Amino acid sequence: MSNAFNIALTAINAFDKKLSTTANNIVNKNTDGFKKSRAVIEEKETSGVSVFSERVNTPGDIVTIDGIEREASNVSLEEELVGLMTNQSNYEANLKSVKAND
Repeated sequence: MSNAFNIALTAINAFDKKLSTTANNIVNKNTDGFKKSRAVIEEKETSGVSVFSERVNTPGDIVTIDGIEREASNVSLEEELVGLMTNQSNYEANLKSVKAND
């Protein structure tokens, strides 16, 4: 297999992890106190990319329900949906690279 093929495969795996992280954020949007995560993709020194998750500790909005103040999650659906669209484009581009190499 060529180096370009391997690089594209590592990117596809990274974007899959990024999709899972985004899905987890969206599912927990209405969980009080939930802190979103971000999948960070970095270039490897040898070839390809690696991905790791980091927690975003910015506070959520304070909401009052039945006279009780609570911290909402810090997830923004707008931000997550834009991230999904970007992730889809990146995934498709790397998939085309794999198909072209094949």
